[in-house]
Amino acid sequence: MQTRRDWLRSSMGIGGLLLAPPTLLTAQQKRAFHPRTLEPVIRLSSNENPYGPSKRVQERIINSFVHGCRYPYAYSDDLASILAKKHGVDPESIIVTGGSTEGLKIAGLTFASHGGEIISGQPTFLAMMDYAKQWGATVNWVPVGADKGYDLDEIENRISPKTKLVFLCNPNNPTGTLVPAKKLVDFCNAASQKTIVFSDEAYYDFIETPNYPSMVEAVKRGDNVIVSKTFSKVYGMAGLRVGYLIAKPELAVQIRKNIVAMSNVLAVEAAKEALQDDAFYQFSLAKNKEAKNRIYTLLDHLKLEYVPSHTNFVFFHSKKDIRELGPKMLEKGVRIGRPFPPFYDWCRVSTGTLEEVDVFIKGMLEVYEG
Repeated sequence: MQTRRDWLRSSMGIGGLLLAPPTLLTAQQKRAFHPRTLEPVIRLSSNENPYGPSKRVQERIINSFVHGCRYPYAYSDDLASILAKKHGVDPESIIVTGGSTEGLKIAGLTFASHGGEIISGQPTFLAMMDYAKQWGATVNWVPVGADKGYDLDEIENRISPKTKLVFLCNPNNPTGTLVPAKKLVDFCNAASQKTIVFSDEAYYDFIETPNYPSMVEAVKRGDNVIVSKTFSKVYGMAGLRVGYLIAKPELAVQIRKNIVAMSNVLAVEAAKEALQDDAFYQFSLAKNKEAKNRIYTLLDHLKLEYVPSHTNFVFFHSKKDIRELGPKMLEKGVRIGRPFPPFYDWCRVSTGTLEEVDVFIKGMLEVYEG
């Protein structure tokens, strides 16, 4: 009997893949979440949510221009109080930042500069490590396993007195992998007794595993754990630059000494509205899942291995050097992810709108099948 994958491989071509209809939007959804028009070059390279910001958020930004003459301190404090209530921590544990990238950079600088060590999996999101190295930190890289996931046993084995931070991006960027829940909790419990564990949860909202734990729970227990969150992904606000850290007050005090950018009044007000816009939040998750499934179908058809993703991107074995595949796909009107050493024959592609994914599919079929 043919499996679903066998059937797809035998029956799919350019027409079959592109004829898969998108989920129809209601009139209300079209008004609130209308997809942007196709650009000359489709950007599926930076894990952005192209449906945002939502209409509600846009209106909040417009109405907030009257506050543009004010410094953002009081507005950020108000957002911190809202976030503290959301996560069940004290406001002192929330640090609003200019995107979560600022939080990552400042944490690395605060705790690992001048010779301190950061242990990190490889490949992963590099903002913390690259910035900390400029201030004298060293990085102890632990390659991901055969499943492209973190080797937590090896990471724990490498913790020493010189280790100031362990960096986890979970789900991981660029591989899209998720640490098994129990293993994550056990690791953080043990590692945080020896050093500080930094858990980057930029893609946490996309996790479909029921009751998957956030490491905010470890912060609540008073563990040496720092969690970063962002409004860039599921909320579609990457260009507005607002994120936040969650840490016990003792750690938060140290981090605040090095905050340099903060965010701005318009972004902070946009974040407040985004937290209330559950309709857009759920819409984004549904469209992301639909786009991922369409990409999976393409990769099954092309017989290209991929990592089941817990994010808004897919990491797949391109079997072509990404430094060659990238320019070829750019000729087809699609910008894909950059190289992630040492996986030069793997590609990261963001989900995008369904129309954008269709352009990606068409380009891939032309590159791989002629």
